[in-house]
Amino acid sequence: MTDPRFFRSRGPFSLAELAAMTGAELVGATDPERRVADLASLDSAGESDISFLENRRYLAGFRTSRAGACLVAPDFVDQAPTGMALLVTKRPRRNFARIGQTFYPTEPASPGVHAAAYVDPSAELGDAVSVAPGAVIGAGARIGARSEIGPNAVIGEAVEIGESTRVGAGASVSHARIGSRVFLYPGVRIGQPGFGFEMDGDGPFVVPQLGRVIVEDDVEIGANTTVDRGSGPDTVIGRGTMIDNLVQIGHNVVVGRGCIIVAQVGISGSTRLGDRVVLAGQVGVAGHLEIGDGVQIAAKSGVTRSVPAGVAVGGAPAVPVREFRRQIAAIKRLGRRSEDET
Repeated sequence: MTDPRFFRSRGPFSLAELAAMTGAELVGATDPERRVADLASLDSAGESDISFLENRRYLAGFRTSRAGACLVAPDFVDQAPTGMALLVTKRPRRNFARIGQTFYPTEPASPGVHAAAYVDPSAELGDAVSVAPGAVIGAGARIGARSEIGPNAVIGEAVEIGESTRVGAGASVSHARIGSRVFLYPGVRIGQPGFGFEMDGDGPFVVPQLGRVIVEDDVEIGANTTVDRGSGPDTVIGRGTMIDNLVQIGHNVVVGRGCIIVAQVGISGSTRLGDRVVLAGQVGVAGHLEIGDGVQIAAKSGVTRSVPAGVAVGGAPAVPVREFRRQIAAIKRLGRRSEDET
């Protein structure tokens, strides 16, 4: 159950309203004006809640659920308990998220600059910008309309930020151009120098990092993730990409559009990702590689070679997933044989 101290509901909504906003078909002898008060999981929902079922793994819980309403895939309609209102859709999970956004929309911050913030006189703030206590906005920075700068966030000199972008508490942005509708979560670090140096007999010699970070529209970058600026070319994060917490993106990396990068991934310098690439948790990618469109890389994989478009790989070093699975099966057989011999 959601805690009303942290989340403010806009509900209740009628079943007819929920069906209209999702495009789902309301099935069964159900009053379309019946009100739904909240969202909940199948096992915790009550008669005034709505839940969802998309994965047959949860069919048992669906059959015994006490939810008053449920978004459900067509294949599972005949498994519903008596009395449950069904909103039938091919994409229950996505539509459950849409309903969640309707019940609990993101509350905009109050516009204005807090007295405990510092904004350089040469910075430009658009209409209805919010600057929280302790935030610092440097000389020549430009912040688009309706954007929010969180507590103790630092926006460096000449940084450009688009409209309706949120910068979380304690985040820092320098040497960067950030698009519109971007969300930088608390503790994000954008634009620090890349890890660039040359080695000789006297030890490492630091190479100046003279590029920028370009973050395109509709990107999310999770808490405590770091994106280094380029060494000359820019580091680029493509439109619609979603980056989880604790990710490291090196200098000159180019990430395509609509990528998913999960927690604790590390991408070394000058590697390029195509569009819609998925990197699962703790993947490590070596530098100067080309990862094609639609590539999927399994968790904890180590990628040391370029990967062509549309391929799924896993393991360390990463190989095509079928080969990876054969390797795992062989290791399991060896383990069983060893146990038998002892």
